[in-house]
Amino acid sequence: MSPSPVTLQRDGDIAVLLIDNPPVNALGKSTVQGLIDALAAFQADATAHALVIACEGRTFVAGGDIAAFEDPDFSTVPYNSFLGRLEALDRPVVAAIHGTALGGGLELAMACHWRVALRGTRVGLPEVKLGLIPGSLGTQRLPRLAGPEKALQMMSTGRMVGDQEALAAGILDELCEGNVGDVRAAALQRARTLVAEGGAPRRTSALPVPTAGLAPGFLDQAVALAEAQFRYPALAAIARAVRAAASAPSFAEGEAAEAREFMGVLRTPQSQAMRHLFFAERQTGKIPGLPRDLPLRPVERVGVVGAGTMGGGIAMALANAGLPVVLVEATPEALERGLGLIRRNYEATVAKGKLAAGVAEKRIALITPSLAYEDLSQVDLVIEAVFEDMALKKDIAARLGRVVKPGAIIATNTSTLDVDQIAQASGRPADVLGMHFFSPANVMRLLEVVRGAKTDPAVLATVMKLAPRIGKVAVVSGVCYGFIGNRMAEVYMREAEFLLMEGATPAQVDGAVQTLGLAMGPCRMLDMAGIDVGAKTVIELGKTGGLPQDPSYRALVQALFAKGQFGQKTGAGYYRYEGRTPLPNPDTLALAESLAREHGIARRDDISDTEIVERLIYPMVNEGARILEEGIAYRGSDIDVVWTAGYGFPDHAGGPMCLADQRGLAHVVERLEHYARVRGNAHGYWSVSPLLRQRAAEGRPLSLGAN
Repeated sequence: MSPSPVTLQRDGDIAVLLIDNPPVNALGKSTVQGLIDALAAFQADATAHALVIACEGRTFVAGGDIAAFEDPDFSTVPYNSFLGRLEALDRPVVAAIHGTALGGGLELAMACHWRVALRGTRVGLPEVKLGLIPGSLGTQRLPRLAGPEKALQMMSTGRMVGDQEALAAGILDELCEGNVGDVRAAALQRARTLVAEGGAPRRTSALPVPTAGLAPGFLDQAVALAEAQFRYPALAAIARAVRAAASAPSFAEGEAAEAREFMGVLRTPQSQAMRHLFFAERQTGKIPGLPRDLPLRPVERVGVVGAGTMGGGIAMALANAGLPVVLVEATPEALERGLGLIRRNYEATVAKGKLAAGVAEKRIALITPSLAYEDLSQVDLVIEAVFEDMALKKDIAARLGRVVKPGAIIATNTSTLDVDQIAQASGRPADVLGMHFFSPANVMRLLEVVRGAKTDPAVLATVMKLAPRIGKVAVVSGVCYGFIGNRMAEVYMREAEFLLMEGATPAQVDGAVQTLGLAMGPCRMLDMAGIDVGAKTVIELGKTGGLPQDPSYRALVQALFAKGQFGQKTGAGYYRYEGRTPLPNPDTLALAESLAREHGIARRDDISDTEIVERLIYPMVNEGARILEEGIAYRGSDIDVVWTAGYGFPDHAGGPMCLADQRGLAHVVERLEHYARVRGNAHGYWSVSPLLRQRAAEGRPLSLGAN
C-alpha cells in the first residue's frame, strides 16, 4: 500500500498534522482518510496540547480532487464530518497557510480555530467555475467570518483574494513574513500562546452571521438576481445557501441546506459541461508521440513582424510575460501607429486600476521598435503577424529564414492559410509552425498551434510550453483551411448567410443562437471582426480552389465587401451602427433579398429559432467530427477548448462537441439528415460525417478522441 499523504508529528507539546500530496495537496480519497486517521490519533493523545495543520510543497490545500465528482457514489459526508470533529476539538487548532487555500482547502482552514498565513497567500472558493457550490460548509462558515455580502461576492465569482484583503475580511487572523518554515513556526507559536491563554477554542460555526448594515431584503434580492441567471444554477444555489446561513435557526440546519443545494447542482448538465472543460484544458498539452523529456529550445527574446492590431497585441502578450520583444514594421508611420496603440492600451488598463503605471512603463520598455529585419537576427522566436495574404506571408517567411539565427523558431499568425506553404518558403520548414492568436491577442486566452508536416517536434513542444507562460491555453491543430476554429466557423457563417437570404433578419439569427449563451451571434461577430476580413478569407479560399461549386456560397459577405460595408468600423454591415449600437440595416435586408432572387433561393416567413440554432450548430459539430477523422485535432475536447476559449462559446455548454453529446448524437444525425431532405444536398453541406454516424450508433461521446 502507498504511504498516507497525511502524517501526524510532534513539535514538543504541539502535534503537527502534515499534508504532503503533490502537486497541490488536493483532497482525494486517500488524503481525506489520512486526515480522519490523523485526527483520531490526535484525539487519543492527551499529551498534545494543540494541533497545527500545515502542508508540504508549494501550497496549502488548493482544492479537492475534481475527478472524484464523476464517481456516482461521491459524497461530501466523510470530509464534512471530519471538519465538524476538527472544529469541535477542545484543544486549539491552528492552520499554517502558504501559497493558496482554495475550495476544500479554505474550508479546512475555516474549520480551524486560528489561521496564520504567509504573506502572498491567496484564498478563495472557486467551485462556481465548475458549476458547483462549496460543499464542505464554505457557504456556512465564510459568511460568518467575512459577512454575507463579501462571501457572496467571492463564491459567485470564484475570485481569489490576496492576503491583506483576506485579513481585513476576517478570513485570516495573522500574517507572517518569510518562507514555509516561518509560517509553520508562527503557527506553532500561536498554538502555544492559545494554550497558555487557556481560553475556549474559537469555533467559526458558533459565530453569528453579521447582517447589520445590509440593505433590507438584501439576501432575498441576491437570490432573485441569481435565479434570473438560469444558465448558471450554481449561482442561485450559492445565494440560497448563504441566505440559509443567515436565517437558519442552527448551523446544522444551514449545513443541511448547503448539502441539498450541492447535490442539486452536482449532476446538472451545466456542471458536467464545465467539469468537462476543466479536464479538457489540462489535456490540450498532451501531444501523442511527443516525449515528455524532449529537450526544448530556449525562448528568451522574441520578434514580432507587423505592428497592427494583431501584432501589437502579440507584442503586449509577450511583454506582459517579461519577454523582450523586437517589433518590426515596414514604414516609420506604421511603426509609430502600432506603438501608439500599444501605449494607449496600457494607459487604458492603468486608468481602470488594473495595472500600476510603473509596471506598464516597464512592459512598454521591453518592446524595441525597428524598421530592419536584421534586428531579428538574435531572437529565439519570431512571429509574423501581417495581413492574411499568402504571397506576402511567403515573402516574409523567406526573409526570416535568411535573417534569424539557426535554431530560432519561425511562427506565422495566419488564421486560415496553408502553414506548410509558408514553412517551405522559409527554406527551413522544420523550424516553422503556426501560432494563431485571437484578437485582442493580449486578452484572448486561445492560441491555436499549427503543426506543419515538417515541424520539428522540439519546436512544437517549445511553443506549447511557452503558451501558459504568456497566459494562453494552447491547442494543437494540423494544417487545413481555417485549422480547427475558423474551419468550423466557416460552416457556421455559411448557414447564417443562407438563413438571411431565405428571409431571416440578422437580429433574428443572432438572437436565436444567443439563447445558447453565446455573447453575440454570427452577424454581430463578423461586423465587429470586420466584414472585409471575413470576405478576404473566402476570396483567398477561392483562389486555391477550395470553395464549393455554388455561386450562392457566402455571396452576402462578398457583396457587402464589394459595397465597402465592412461592419462596425464603417458604420454599416449586417447592421448599421450609431457608435457601437447595432440597428437594423434595411440596405442589407434588401441586398439579401436581391441575392436570393439571383441565386434562386426561396424566401420564407416561417424560420423558427429552433431551426436557426440547429442549422448553425449541428453543421459545426459535423465539421468537428470531420476534423477528428482527418487527424487535424487530437481530441473532441480540444475542439471544445478552441470554441470556449477563442470564440465565446459558453462554458456552461462545454463547447459544441460536448453540447452535441448532451443533446444526443443520434438526434444531431437525424436533424442533419432532415435538412439534407428539405434543403437539398447538392454540395454535400448536410452529408453526415462517418465518425459522427458511428459514434451515434455506438452511443459513444464525440468530445473524446477520434479512436
